[in-house]
Amino acid sequence: MNLLIDIIGGIVLFVAGWFFANIYKQRRTQKALYRAEDIIKQATHQAEKQKSLIILQANEEKYKIRESVEKEFNGRRRAIEEAERKLQQREKNLDNQSDYLSRKEQKLANQEKEIAHLREEYKKRNEEIEEIVQKQMSKLERIAGLSTDDARKILFKTLEQDTKLEAVHLTQSILMDAKENAVKEAKKIVTEAIQKVASDHTVESTISVVNLDNEDIKGRIIGRDGRNIKVFETLTGVKVIVDDTPEAVVLSGFDPVRREIARISLEKLIRNGKINPQRVEQIVKQSEKEMEQIIWKVGNETIREVGVGKVYPEIVKMLGRLKYRTSYGQNVLQHSKEVAFLTGAMAAELRFDVKLAKRAGLLHDIGKAVSQNSESTHTQIGVELAKKYKEHPVVVNAIASHHEDEDPLYPISILVSAADSISGSRPGARRETLEGYVRRIDRLEKLADSFDGVSKSYAISAGREIRVIVEPEEISDDKAFLLASDIAHKIKSDMEYPGHIKVTVIRETRAIQYI
Repeated sequence: MNLLIDIIGGIVLFVAGWFFANIYKQRRTQKALYRAEDIIKQATHQAEKQKSLIILQANEEKYKIRESVEKEFNGRRRAIEEAERKLQQREKNLDNQSDYLSRKEQKLANQEKEIAHLREEYKKRNEEIEEIVQKQMSKLERIAGLSTDDARKILFKTLEQDTKLEAVHLTQSILMDAKENAVKEAKKIVTEAIQKVASDHTVESTISVVNLDNEDIKGRIIGRDGRNIKVFETLTGVKVIVDDTPEAVVLSGFDPVRREIARISLEKLIRNGKINPQRVEQIVKQSEKEMEQIIWKVGNETIREVGVGKVYPEIVKMLGRLKYRTSYGQNVLQHSKEVAFLTGAMAAELRFDVKLAKRAGLLHDIGKAVSQNSESTHTQIGVELAKKYKEHPVVVNAIASHHEDEDPLYPISILVSAADSISGSRPGARRETLEGYVRRIDRLEKLADSFDGVSKSYAISAGREIRVIVEPEEISDDKAFLLASDIAHKIKSDMEYPGHIKVTVIRETRAIQYI
């Protein structure tokens, strides 16, 4: 009986346990379902939030891309409009030049017709005059009882002295007229060429100044025991001067390219704030690469600006280096461009090849890009470079002859030499030391005073003109003309001078009487 009770109790307990276990399991399953639903809701909410964020970012990126595209489109549109404007201006200039040439050709044709008509009239009048002279000679022979030859001998003998004097005056008059017309026409061409060219000259020296935000940076530039500044000077080849100048450091060096690299490097180091030997070496190498890109860009911009066609890459780099070269305070690249424009303008007036003339003018000083590293003159180096890169013979001769080292073989070579003189000698183009200026003026006056019959001479207009006062008792009017020529030849052979010097001989007679 007890066993049966125990069995029944066990069964009841098992059933009760199973029942409660089943209930617990259902509740746990229900909780898991609720929890799963919450997770799904949270995941859905998070996904919606992420989706909104992605859509917002996509819209921002879309706006940025659209703005960038519109900006680039507007820039290109402005560039196209500017190019169209320049093209229209060039077409207008070409039309004006065409009209001018047409009028000039018509004027020349009319002048030729007038000359032909005048020749016909001259021929007719000459025949009439010869006929009249023959009649008069016959009458004179009958009246005087002399033959034509005898009369001619007497007449020649009588007028011999007067004829010589008149010949001198006629020679002077012809020379003056020829010079006046030639100088007038030359001045016209040169003036028109100069008016078309207006370029400023950048004057550099052997130093560059780097401004500082505060005085504390000087200590970082120098570094502990001067290590930073020593490494910087060694890598750049430029002397760094740190003195009492407030908020400034001076870079000194004769190589302008190295000095520019040093300036760029030092400015980068100052902006970065971290200055140590390793950083200095890294920045200098970066600046050297950047400088090469700048030189290449400047050379290409110069080629496009002047319009000389295709040029070898090595020549392009050399043109870029000329930006950092100076001659007597005049920037060589600006001088070369000015010579190119002047030569082209004069060539256009004379109907030469304008493009070839500009090319010769632009490359006439190309040797100065490498002359610092060579013992040869910049003219010799330029000729070698032009031949090496197969430049036109006119360009080679223009380079060789622009300082009269060789004879000019082409008209364009003469134009390059003239343009070089104009660019180098015009007021403000080059700097001249006071001592050199005083010596040149003094030598010019002493040279004029060395001639017999000269009372006093004065150099005026910054040495562009020398006025010579002579003794009227010793120098006649005819001799004054010869004296001016002799002084001019003496100056040309004994002195070096930029441009031209005008020689004016003044002779006056003063009649003084006291009462």
